[in-house]
Amino acid sequence: MTRVIHTGDTHIGYQQYNSPERRRDFLEAFRSVVEDAVADDVDAVIHAGDLFHDRRPSLVDLQGTVDILRTLSAAEIPFLAVVGNHESKRDAQWLDLFADLGLATRLGAEPVVVDDVAVYGLDFVPRSRREDLEYEFDPVPAEADHATLVSHGLFEPFAHADWDTDTVLAASTVDFDALLVGDNHKPDTAEVRDTWVTYCGSTERASASERADRGYNLVDFDDEVAISRRGLTDTREFVFVDVDLAEGEGVDRVQERVRQHDLADAVVIITVEGEGRPITPAAIEELAIDRGALVARVNDRRELPDEDEDVSVSFADPDAAVRERVRELGLSDAAREIDETVRTDDLADANVRERVERRVRDLLEEDTSALEPAPDREPADDDVTTVADELETAEADSSGAGADGETEPTAADGDGGAATDEDGAVADAADGSGEGDARADDDADADADTASLGDFA
Repeated sequence: MTRVIHTGDTHIGYQQYNSPERRRDFLEAFRSVVEDAVADDVDAVIHAGDLFHDRRPSLVDLQGTVDILRTLSAAEIPFLAVVGNHESKRDAQWLDLFADLGLATRLGAEPVVVDDVAVYGLDFVPRSRREDLEYEFDPVPAEADHATLVSHGLFEPFAHADWDTDTVLAASTVDFDALLVGDNHKPDTAEVRDTWVTYCGSTERASASERADRGYNLVDFDDEVAISRRGLTDTREFVFVDVDLAEGEGVDRVQERVRQHDLADAVVIITVEGEGRPITPAAIEELAIDRGALVARVNDRRELPDEDEDVSVSFADPDAAVRERVRELGLSDAAREIDETVRTDDLADANVRERVERRVRDLLEEDTSALEPAPDREPADDDVTTVADELETAEADSSGAGADGETEPTAADGDGGAATDEDGAVADAADGSGEGDARADDDADADADTASLGDFA
């Protein structure tokens, strides 16, 4: 029997909530996976992409990653990996550097044989370059009884999917027993064309929407393929305080609920719904910090007043101020949709840029008038917004790593992969955060008529 650890979406270098402690958490979660691999003496650790949160990891993050990979190397456990969208660069990848150091193997069309399993790889490929992609792989070696493909992307039949798994398997020149994938931060498994397709999930919570425990997959190749889940028990605790305010209840009730929890060193997410009075997030967050929380965020999900009502905006309701300003700008329909996607959609960050691009393409094909300013108001000179401006703004919002403690990454996680913050802000640099960067650059290069696996290996 051959046993491998299938992990991915480690997002090393992500300074979530602008917290140095959270940045260390992502590196230490990867270390925990490797320590488990050594303790269990697995045959390989397979990483399905987004080792780093973005394409420019710091020297400290690189040094920490090298140190962890040396632990695997000393135990003679191979580290096999593909490149994800967050870390993808136009030239040589960081994974190539680790390969040059003898610490990793970058997977591609030529198989790497681990015991009796032939392991192939397919790096993240932008949607705009997939149509002509030829899934050509070298033949399975005679000594291998199984074949598996490792890739990164949002594959069907899972949430937010934009990659046709049936096409991948039908067109591939190799019959795979399993497809080990990353990008969706929610672990899940399905069967397509008699092939197991499985997401390992992320190793740390890249978004407050990722409430389930983090972990990785154990994949056993014997007579059949068996996939099991193992949780990571020492990741940073997230405390979720959900408050449904009855009419007349306000900040005192929220603070009462917060006091019911042990918050020491935890990330605390307070979500408020119901019919109660307006609240002041700062007072609640301050209480949580005073009780030992590392980070505290309040997300007031209650609906805003109707547009025909008088709207009173205060700092306790910043989202209302944003909406009011958007209404005043007289933006195009496209701009309004982009604003909603970037600011409020319940998406994993990794999908924010994808959603914006997809919607603008659809609008251009269907009705170009959607890109014209709203007729009820002539925008001032400094209000004029072009599609290019909108995309640039969306990209900056969806890929600005560590810009703000209230932003975070997903790949599509609701627990599912890419994500916006629980406070409604767009996820940081990747997971939607960093993904915007990689996919934007990759799509800019999408002028080739035909793509082959060699282009991405």
